[in-house]
Amino acid sequence: MARSLALTGILLAAGGSLIFSVNDVSIKFLSGGYALHQVILIRAFVAMAFILAVIRFSPRGFSQIATSRPLTHLARVAIVMASNVTFFVGLAAMPLADAVAVAYVSPIVITLLSIVFLGEKVGPRRWAAVIVGMIGVLVMLRPGAGVIQPAAILVLVSAVLYASGNLLARHMGGTESAMTLSFYVQSGFIVVSIAMGVWAGDGNMAREGSLWSFLFRPWIWPPPQDWPVFLATGLSVGIGGLMVTQAYRTVEAGLIAPFEYVGMPMAILWGLVIFGTFPDATSWVGIALICGSGLYVIWRETVRKRVGDAA
Repeated sequence: MARSLALTGILLAAGGSLIFSVNDVSIKFLSGGYALHQVILIRAFVAMAFILAVIRFSPRGFSQIATSRPLTHLARVAIVMASNVTFFVGLAAMPLADAVAVAYVSPIVITLLSIVFLGEKVGPRRWAAVIVGMIGVLVMLRPGAGVIQPAAILVLVSAVLYASGNLLARHMGGTESAMTLSFYVQSGFIVVSIAMGVWAGDGNMAREGSLWSFLFRPWIWPPPQDWPVFLATGLSVGIGGLMVTQAYRTVEAGLIAPFEYVGMPMAILWGLVIFGTFPDATSWVGIALICGSGLYVIWRETVRKRVGDAA
């Protein structure tokens, strides 16, 4: 039974991560002609429709939307929203595989945050992995090229926020279901995106050619050929998000986390097929350092937990 549960969790995590990769490639595809908050709004409506359908036919129904932790949900929504904005603004200006690689520094960031906020002790091996991962980030930032890539810094900020959101979700997991967490996040996306549309949807703040142009473009009505891409990004977030969240709720995190890294080869494949880009030698070094150190941190966490449980 335990083996069957673990296998189910692994399949959910790997499958959810593969589906999530569709979101990344879809938003990068749309980033050339739309405002980010318009893309997020349409995505959130599609994802919310899927989530509400799942809630409607789940055993607890809509009763699970009720929560005694509205302020905690609000904090998590703000963190997830900021993480999305910084990641996708950076993604619009970077090769897909490079952006995803920098984002995978998240396990290393969680280790650092656990020291600061949870008072955990980190041994020399995990410190070594953290240092190697940070070197990988520096490689991806490419300071030797004469200027550090601002887009890569935004993706790095997104990784820190993503890790913070995961720690908060873990904190809330005892009382909130995966569908409840997803419902409030998508609700937040809808409210904030509409507010952004009212404030900047006419393009009065647009500065084409700048890093932030993706955020402040005027809203336009999508032509028919773009609607399948919008539908794909909404469904990928709705379905992939529920799958990964459910995996973490039912199976030990150390077993699940490595399977999220299936998104890395998918990012390389999508970049090659859709955008005709392939990581150069410098990017491969950074990818290897970040992914290798992240996987090692996850493995050490699993070993440490098992030793502690056996003690």
